[in-house]
Amino acid sequence: MFDSVLQQSMQQWLETSLGQYVLEQEQRYFDRVVTDIFGYNATQIGFSGFDFLRNNRMSFKFALGVRDGASVYAHPHFLPIKSSSIDLVLLPHTLEFNSNPHQILREAHRVLIPEGKVIISGFNPFSLWGMRQRMAKSKTDFPWCGRFIALPRMQDWLELHNFEIVAGQFGCYVPPCTREKWLSRLRFMEAAGDRWWPIAGGVYFLQAVKHECGLHVITPRWEDSPAKRGTVVVPQIERGHRMNNLEVSTVPWREKAGGGLIENRKYGVQYSVNNRDV
Repeated sequence: MFDSVLQQSMQQWLETSLGQYVLEQEQRYFDRVVTDIFGYNATQIGFSGFDFLRNNRMSFKFALGVRDGASVYAHPHFLPIKSSSIDLVLLPHTLEFNSNPHQILREAHRVLIPEGKVIISGFNPFSLWGMRQRMAKSKTDFPWCGRFIALPRMQDWLELHNFEIVAGQFGCYVPPCTREKWLSRLRFMEAAGDRWWPIAGGVYFLQAVKHECGLHVITPRWEDSPAKRGTVVVPQIERGHRMNNLEVSTVPWREKAGGGLIENRKYGVQYSVNNRDV
């Protein structure tokens, strides 16, 4: 997922006050939303050193990635997971730091069961965090080296891959200040931003459900019989006579090779379909 240089840069940034602030906000969101998602299997792809599934109550949970702390070491472009076997997939900042985000979404759609959920977090380019990225002197430091994906584009991508967005939220309204004292002083913007400028959050979250096209069985269109209800129409033919593919017999039932048997109990007549005459 990440090369060694980017991994080291990410780890260093997450240890700063700004990185801890983002982790705190995202951990709070994931702890709240994954609690009421039920199933059997859940996986987290990306940020494998942090357990965003800790409040989920599924029996089998694992982190997948190429970093230390991952339960399964694998590349997200080709998941070693059986199709339609996962109930929940978390993608915390996974798409914006990969060269092929569409392939990751395709793999997430493949491994999810029908009506399974995917939860995505990403940095908002239309915010103070996006402005900070454009003004950054170094484009190799995390997270300013990532390709921030706008929310409308992410919504289009999810619809393209047959996901339906069911919920979303913004967070991290505090400007990306590097000093701890300014982060503490501007904490009031977290509550005010959700009310006054909700689309300007530095991070967005999306919940989407996988949909699959189902099969609709087309049955024959039966027409009503001209005969009245309760009457039985019996062909007037002689005993042992063969007519088209019907063989009439009044002898007791016996199994006929190559044909089925239809019995009319009211008239004591048995009709057997001979497959050789069909």
